[in-house]
Amino acid sequence: MATADAPARARRVSSRARNDAVLLGAVELARAAALDVASSPADVGEHLGALAEGERLMSHRFAAGMKGYHGWYWTVTLARVPRGRTATVCEVELLPGDDAILSPQWVPWSERLRPGDVRPGDTLPFRADDPRLEPGWTPTGDEELDAVAIDELALARQRVLSPQGRDEAADRWYRGSRGPTAPGAVASASECTACGFLVPLQGPLGQLFGVCANEWSPDDGKVVSLDHGCGAHSETDVAQRRSDWPAPAPLIDESSIERVVVPGTDASSAREPDEEGTGIA
Repeated sequence: MATADAPARARRVSSRARNDAVLLGAVELARAAALDVASSPADVGEHLGALAEGERLMSHRFAAGMKGYHGWYWTVTLARVPRGRTATVCEVELLPGDDAILSPQWVPWSERLRPGDVRPGDTLPFRADDPRLEPGWTPTGDEELDAVAIDELALARQRVLSPQGRDEAADRWYRGSRGPTAPGAVASASECTACGFLVPLQGPLGQLFGVCANEWSPDDGKVVSLDHGCGAHSETDVAQRRSDWPAPAPLIDESSIERVVVPGTDASSAREPDEEGTGIA
């Protein structure tokens, strides 16, 4: 029964609030309260109306005139005691409207950090539950087994890459600027897998990636996919292009004559050149 009477009671309260002449007429009192909080008189704009909050409780709204506060409004809540003829200021607030410009939702620093944001001297917060990592190798006492895990697989660390961390790194590297879809790789005639400057990685990542060790390559010292490529490949060469300049005229030495024996003729019949070098008697 109480639940059924609640809406009717709310309607009665709202009706009495709307008909509260004392609170409705206290516009200047509400404006004065807003001006007392604002930095300058220009910050409080025109009166936008009143809203009944409850019995003998009403809020007046004024437009916000500050730069950068489009769609915001000042809200001054007034009240009066029963049978009272004087309005009293309860609170003054600056609230956003439906079309107000709001700041983005706050995100903790550790969550909004992006690759490349860490600068020299910065330290990231420790993540005990980082899904990209898993516990490293714990010595078992078996010398042969421990030697393989620690010396060959380099697992003697507090934590090592988990399968998720390895897969995320492989996907990021392969789709990045040193994968097969990079502009330089598409234009390259040969892949890194055949380059003498490629240093393969160990472990599962070595099946797809290596490190470039060519100082002339734009990828020097970077992890590249085996099907990446660049113009500094060890087995490629530049095709010789024809010069755009005209070929120079041949130089002819007219100061001496070279004796040439034509095939099919008797070399002894050739006559010595005369004084003028013509060979004609």
